[in-house]
Amino acid sequence: MDLDFPLRKIIHVDMDAFYASVEQRDNPELKGKPVAVGGGSKRGVVSAASYEARKFGVRSAMSGYLAKKNCPDLIFVRPRFDRYKEVSQQVRSIFLEYTDLVEPLSLDEAYLDVTVNKKGNPSATLIAQEIRQRIFEKTGLTASAGISINKFIAKVASDYNKPNGQKTINPEEVIQFLENLDIRKFYGIGKVTAEKMYKLGIFTGKELKEKTQEFLEDHFGKSGGYYYNVVRGVHRSEVKPERIPKSVGAERTFHENLSSEIFMLEKLEHIANELERRLKKSKIAGKTITLKIKYSDFTLQTRSKTLPYFISEKGLILEAAKELLYQAPMQNSVRLLGISLANLNTEKRNSLKDMEEETVSVQLRFDF
Repeated sequence: MDLDFPLRKIIHVDMDAFYASVEQRDNPELKGKPVAVGGGSKRGVVSAASYEARKFGVRSAMSGYLAKKNCPDLIFVRPRFDRYKEVSQQVRSIFLEYTDLVEPLSLDEAYLDVTVNKKGNPSATLIAQEIRQRIFEKTGLTASAGISINKFIAKVASDYNKPNGQKTINPEEVIQFLENLDIRKFYGIGKVTAEKMYKLGIFTGKELKEKTQEFLEDHFGKSGGYYYNVVRGVHRSEVKPERIPKSVGAERTFHENLSSEIFMLEKLEHIANELERRLKKSKIAGKTITLKIKYSDFTLQTRSKTLPYFISEKGLILEAAKELLYQAPMQNSVRLLGISLANLNTEKRNSLKDMEEETVSVQLRFDF
C-alpha cells in the first residue's frame, strides 16, 4: 500500500495542564488540589485548569464564577506569564538538542521534525520518550506526545494518552486510524462544524472519506479541500521554526459591564493603542480588521471589514473599529472588547498551499 505524499517523522509535544502544573510545582501546597489559573471573581476568566479541577468540568475560557460553582473547593492563582515563558524556554532548549526544526504553537506545545535528527536515532517513538523524560528531569513537569507521518496526525495522536503518555500512529496504521476517528477529534473541526457534519450524516473519518471533494467544498468552502485531504492522511505542511501569525489582536475584559457606545469608544482607543504596539514590534500590517464584542450574557459577536490597503497605525485601526461598532445596535451590556487584524502582509509566506497534496509515491516501510 502506498501513500502519495512525502512521509516525515513528526512529534507533537504538549505539556500537561502547563500553567496549572507550574503553579503546583512551584507551590507544593497546591499539589493534588483543584487549581485554576486566572480570576475567581464574577468578571474573572479561567486561563488554565489542573487535572484535579477538570474532573469537575472546569475548563479554560470558563468564567471564574461558573468554575467556582462547578468546583466549590477550586483554588484560583493569578497567572505569572513571565514564569511560564521561562519554563517554556527550558523545554524548548531540550527540543533543540534533537532538531532545529521546532515549530512552537504556544508556550506549552510544539511540533518537531525528527526525520533527520541530531542524535541519529531512526525511531521517532524512542526520541519522544527520551524528550518527555528529559523534560521531567529538568522541570519536574510531564508532557504528552503524538508521533506520526505529518503534523495533523501527530497533533490528534498527542491527545490520546494524556496526561503523561504518548501515542504513535505508524504509516501502515494511518488510514484505518483516520477512518475510525470521530470527526470531533479531527484537528481543525470545531463544535459548529461538527454539528454541521452531523446533519450531513458525517460522524467518523470513514463517512467523511466517502464524500467527494466537490461535496465538501460546496458545504464547507475552502476548508472542504482540507478535510478531503487530511482524512486520507494528506497534510504536507512542513514544520517551520519561525511560525508566521495569521492575525494579531488585542482585547480587554472589563470589571464593570459597558452600557453604551460612548464608554466603549474610550476602551477601544486603549485596545487600538496596544494593537499598534504589537504590530509595530513585529513589523506587521493587515487589511482585514475585526471587532470582537462579548456581551454580559456571554454571547459573542464579531464584525469585520477588509480595507484596500494595509494598516498598522492606531488612528486608522480606531477609525475602522468605530465604523464596525456603529454597524449594528448593542444587544446587551458589554463585558469584553477586542480588535484584531488579519490578511497580513506576511500572508504570501503563510499560504493555504501548505495544506495541499504533494504527489510523491513513497513505500510504507518507514521505521517509527
